[in-house]
Amino acid sequence: MAKRSHAKRKRHQRSHMEERDRILQDDHGRHRAPPDGNIVQINASRQLQTAYAPPRANKPLTAYTTAQQEYIDAIQRYHLTLGIGPAGTGKSYCAGALAAEALESGRIERIILTRPAVEAGEQLGFLPGALDEKFSVYIDAFREILCERLGAGTVDYCLRHGRIVAAPLAFMRGKTFNNRTFVILDEAQNTSPAQMKMFLTRIGEGCRVVINGDIDQSDVRGYNGLADAVDRLRNLPNVYIHKFDREDIVRSGLVRDIMDRYELV
Repeated sequence: MAKRSHAKRKRHQRSHMEERDRILQDDHGRHRAPPDGNIVQINASRQLQTAYAPPRANKPLTAYTTAQQEYIDAIQRYHLTLGIGPAGTGKSYCAGALAAEALESGRIERIILTRPAVEAGEQLGFLPGALDEKFSVYIDAFREILCERLGAGTVDYCLRHGRIVAAPLAFMRGKTFNNRTFVILDEAQNTSPAQMKMFLTRIGEGCRVVINGDIDQSDVRGYNGLADAVDRLRNLPNVYIHKFDREDIVRSGLVRDIMDRYELV
């Protein structure tokens, strides 16, 4: 009697395990990991898996304002363009989108993204990871722009193979930007005059360089490198200085209102 009861339990356990294995197999017969008792597994569809990929813009860059169009024209015409003005005017977006178009068309071979590693209250050392991982936080905005214009896969490939380079401004010392390079210096109001001079003297023949920043939002003490460059380079041939105003803010009407309140202080 005990043997029959034991054999019955064995058959029941075997049947239960076979049923579990059948449930844990997907539609193609591949074995899936057993779920945790407290976790509900959801088989995401292909559409859901790609829902958060940034959509690629297939249309050419279009200006939202007259000021943006003048800025775009200047970048395409001049070797060195300085875009100064408040946040939300599209300085970084226009520069990043034009760099992406130039790379995709083959007019350039490399995009260099740089900015001074200066922040209010924090430094790179407080962020986890190696230096390149720390600095990636600083150029996330440009990564989003490039992914929108080129596609995330293309951007990842270019980053791995040196077609897109992102590095702190201090790493630019000793380099020369050649005529197949599009260089963007962002947040330039946080440079010192000495850093700005070092960066500007990297420019080679035919190189396309864009420098962006808001002179009034500097996190460095004393006279910043962007303001100094604007004063020194004014009226220099092949250099264009474009100034955005609060009326050119396209991010949102609220940003314009906020800037108005802060300007009253």
